[in-house]
Amino acid sequence: MAGLTRYPMAIADPMSVVATIMNSATGQPIQKMTFGRMPKPWASFNLETGELVTADRVQVGKPAPGKFVAPVEVWVTPKR
Repeated sequence: MAGLTRYPMAIADPMSVVATIMNSATGQPIQKMTFGRMPKPWASFNLETGELVTADRVQVGKPAPGKFVAPVEVWVTPKR
């Protein structure tokens, strides 16, 4: 059948990056967010609450044994 793919469309874009948004003041996670590509340390984006924040730093960890996906953390300082 023409036009059909082997993979379901529900799979995320293979180039997208799922990052944990971390609070720089408390060290606690705020939320998970998907970026189309690796976020830059100066990137600005809106949290789920609607608050505009700028990344303080982007930290890429080591993958778990047997995995190839590295954890990504974006550290921000919310105003509240």
